[in-house]
Amino acid sequence: MVAPVRSFLIRACDGLTRLRSGGGRLLVLIYHRVLPAADAMYPHDPDVALFREQMLALREDFRVLPLGEALERLARGALPAGAIAITFDDGFADNHDHALPVLRDLQLSATFFVASGYLGTGAMFNDVIIEACRRAPAGGWDTGVPSVGRVELTDGPGRCQLAYRLIAHAKYLPVQVRRDFAQRLLDAAGASAPRGLMMGPDQVRALRAAGMSIGGHTRSHPILANLGDAEAALEIAGGKADLEAILGEPITLFAYPNGAPGRDYSQRDVRLAGQAGFQGAVTTARGFADHSASLLEVPRVATWDRSAWRFSARLALERAAGRGAMRAPAMAQPG
Repeated sequence: MVAPVRSFLIRACDGLTRLRSGGGRLLVLIYHRVLPAADAMYPHDPDVALFREQMLALREDFRVLPLGEALERLARGALPAGAIAITFDDGFADNHDHALPVLRDLQLSATFFVASGYLGTGAMFNDVIIEACRRAPAGGWDTGVPSVGRVELTDGPGRCQLAYRLIAHAKYLPVQVRRDFAQRLLDAAGASAPRGLMMGPDQVRALRAAGMSIGGHTRSHPILANLGDAEAALEIAGGKADLEAILGEPITLFAYPNGAPGRDYSQRDVRLAGQAGFQGAVTTARGFADHSASLLEVPRVATWDRSAWRFSARLALERAAGRGAMRAPAMAQPG
């Protein structure tokens, strides 16, 4: 009886929100990875068991819609109560290997935003940094990066904390510079880059064949706001063209890399996304979208909670909160 009671309370909260706000609100969830087992170096990513529990809660407590359908219904004022869309960023292979079986089993749909330049290749810079910090020797570690120098490293949470500090340090560097930064850390740790982290074209096609949606996420996952006009346009439109060549169909949805408005992308990039032919685009501004939202700047919410009650309750509270565009980023890790 626990799930029915929870669902009743969640739906009642949503009903009150609709009465007070005068219309429907869409929550878009953001994920990156679904791990085969919990990993202390990826504390914000669920393992398969937790992901299944979250998806069961969504199915019971909300109305899960494909993102494209949700945005179309939002635009014409026909959004149903409890509307939720599920999204994944970057193009990790575990999206296919671990998330897809759960989604398919529960008959849920999700949108996967893929950085096309990483398809079939090694790993993104942040995952290389995480692997370096995982494998680095305990004690004093000479990172090989002058701006970082020597750090004291112990086992336990300190490794994860260091990894995320280094990711934040490198995130806004030019793509090749941050790639070199990550490689220096890896070499200093005496480690090898993680292999098989990213999907290949066949896995992207398999997601689509299973009824999932595929969206653009640029080619190299740059900070668009730091690029010149021509380079930003090429990243946005080029990633779209790459995915269209793989799938043989138009790609109409987009996610801004990292995704913080004003910091990671600008209004120029919103215009470029529209000019490239994207009909909807998501950010990492935290909150919901309602009838006043721009379909090219849709906020999202992150997924931290470890119990179905807390997970659903927090999503209901996010739906009842203030406008999303003015709130903090959905999550701190790369998007």
